[in-house]
Amino acid sequence: MKKAFLVEQDITDELYAELAEAPELGVDCEMMGLNPHRDRLCLVQIGKEGGPYVLVQLNDSAPAPKLKSLLENASIQKIFHFARMDCLFLTVRLKANVQNIFCTKLASRLARTYTDRHGLKELVREFTGEQLDKTITTSDWGNNKLSPEQLKYAEEDIKFLFRIKRKLQEMLERENRFELYRKSIEYLPVRIQLDELGYEDIFAH
Repeated sequence: MKKAFLVEQDITDELYAELAEAPELGVDCEMMGLNPHRDRLCLVQIGKEGGPYVLVQLNDSAPAPKLKSLLENASIQKIFHFARMDCLFLTVRLKANVQNIFCTKLASRLARTYTDRHGLKELVREFTGEQLDKTITTSDWGNNKLSPEQLKYAEEDIKFLFRIKRKLQEMLERENRFELYRKSIEYLPVRIQLDELGYEDIFAH
């Protein structure tokens, strides 16, 4: 059974119906750069555990109502790695107010204080034993025809998020840091708004 689907601009009705029933969805974004006011949001990957994984190629000039609806559905938890950046682009480029977020990078920083390596590649290796090739992340995601390597990478960027989330949540609770994580994720929308307006560390001296 096919697990990954590449679609243009928005999710099909059939795939939307299946994803809308999931309690949680993995989400990732591929952009042309790191400045949301300059660089285009090219691809949004979204899927439930075990599939299907939907890779949505976006056109900035067209809306994506079904994708936006999933992201704004507060009853579905969206699992990101580095939600701060992805949600900034989703806010600026898709005008989406993403609800119910879990960020594996933020959770890792609070739970895995035995290391300073909090990238997705390191989390995948530690918690699943698999190797994630991140070299393709710096390729041209604005190309109308994505390569097989890009498509494989895009799918793998979300399929591990579910296992990683469960492990990090377990660690946060074990180390009595889940409440700190919860308060940090509550602050995330404010941090994203500050990023959108160009503020850096407002707590700096």
